[in-house]
Amino acid sequence: MTELQVIARYTVAEGREPQLLALLPQLAEASRREPGNLAFDVYRELGDPRGVVLLERYASREAFAEHRQSAHFTRLVLEQIVPLLDSRTVELYDATE
Repeated sequence: MTELQVIARYTVAEGREPQLLALLPQLAEASRREPGNLAFDVYRELGDPRGVVLLERYASREAFAEHRQSAHFTRLVLEQIVPLLDSRTVELYDATE
């Protein structure tokens, strides 16, 4: 199976950065515990405190689908993080050697 690289780009709504930054470690920790997760890292954009990127790696497309069905994804991302954002894009790539 081919691994999947996910790049999620967030633009946080003005003034909501502290709320988002409190949630991201919880999301990263829970996601890293998933059996199909290989990596989950959070970065803030230099020069723009509202820009955040998540670099996620999964063992397969199926593992990523399971991630998106998890209770922590629903609770943290859909219910709490998305309302704090001005924009969100998610890019998917087959990881090749």
